[in-house]
Amino acid sequence: MEMMVECQKRPEGSKTKALRRSGEIPANLYGHKGTESISLVINAKTVERLLKKASVNNTLIDLKINDIPWQGQTLLREVQAHPATGQPFHLSFLQLQVTVK
Repeated sequence: MEMMVECQKRPEGSKTKALRRSGEIPANLYGHKGTESISLVINAKTVERLLKKASVNNTLIDLKINDIPWQGQTLLREVQAHPATGQPFHLSFLQLQVTVK
C-alpha cells in the first residue's frame, strides 16, 4: 500500500511542545543526500490518518516537502508515542534509494 503525505520543513528554533499544542507533530527524514537529515512538521490530523493505514517498516509512503523541492518514497521507521495517552509525538521516516538499471 502506498500513501501520500505532505509536510513542511520545521521552522528554525521552534519548540516541540509549542508545535504539538498548535496541532503539528515533529518528524525527521533520514537518508536525504546521504547522511543529512531534515527536521519536519506534519499536521496532527494527517498523522492520525497515516497511522490508521500504515505500519512501521512495512508501508511505502510518498513524502512531499512543501518548503523545499523534494518528493520521494520513504518508509515509516519509528513512531514515538506518549506513554500515558498513546498520542504520537514524533515520527521518523527513512528515504528509500532508487536504483536505476
